[in-house]
Amino acid sequence: MIVRAALCPSPPLLGLGVTGQADVLPELREACEAAVGWLLAAAPDAVTVIGPATTTATWRPENAPDLSRHAPRPDPLAHRADAPPVPAPQLRPAPPLPLSLAIGAQLLDAAGYRGPRVLQSVAESASPDACRDLGRDLAADAPLTALLVIGDGSARRSAAAPGYLDERAEPFDTVVEQALRDGDLPALAALDPDLARDLLAAGRPAWQALAAALTPARPRARILYSDAPFGVTYLVATLDPSAPQ
Repeated sequence: MIVRAALCPSPPLLGLGVTGQADVLPELREACEAAVGWLLAAAPDAVTVIGPATTTATWRPENAPDLSRHAPRPDPLAHRADAPPVPAPQLRPAPPLPLSLAIGAQLLDAAGYRGPRVLQSVAESASPDACRDLGRDLAADAPLTALLVIGDGSARRSAAAPGYLDERAEPFDTVVEQALRDGDLPALAALDPDLARDLLAAGRPAWQALAAALTPARPRARILYSDAPFGVTYLVATLDPSAPQ
């Protein structure tokens, strides 16, 4: 059961220390903090972070491997001066989290959340049907689950955007925002994956997984931030399925 959901984007500038001492887009950071704070106020049993990546996978929540299990055992010859040195254990570094999940995990950490978390990536190429199945699975994972959905809108809103200007980008983003405002989950589920790919709208698969996870509710939504700085659309929103439209 999904008790609450929040949407945040994943610009690298939200990462800790990325912008140095410069406070870039403080209003976006504040909106994300407010959304995550609202999400956690429901006291969920667990939080699932879902975001786009190259593949669909569940990631370990630890940022670093547990070194204690690699500690060398006591050497009975250690007291001898001529004892051979104990070689340092060769550790395989933990694979880095996809950017979307790393941002989501940092937002939870910054909010002081220490409870159970699931880090779930969804392939940017995932079909709407695959996103639907994933969303249904996530909704069934725990009695009281909160969803933190990470993903950007189109990245073609201006000539300075990463993908340059595409006139279809603004209407696409307007459809997404209006669907959120209305709690219109079928509209999110109906987003065209080919159009989203053309517009570099990386959040599409995560949004469609969210739509399936909250169905059949018509959640009450609140938009905390909506803008396209740098030509990339960033949305921050909260969705409450227990308070229908």
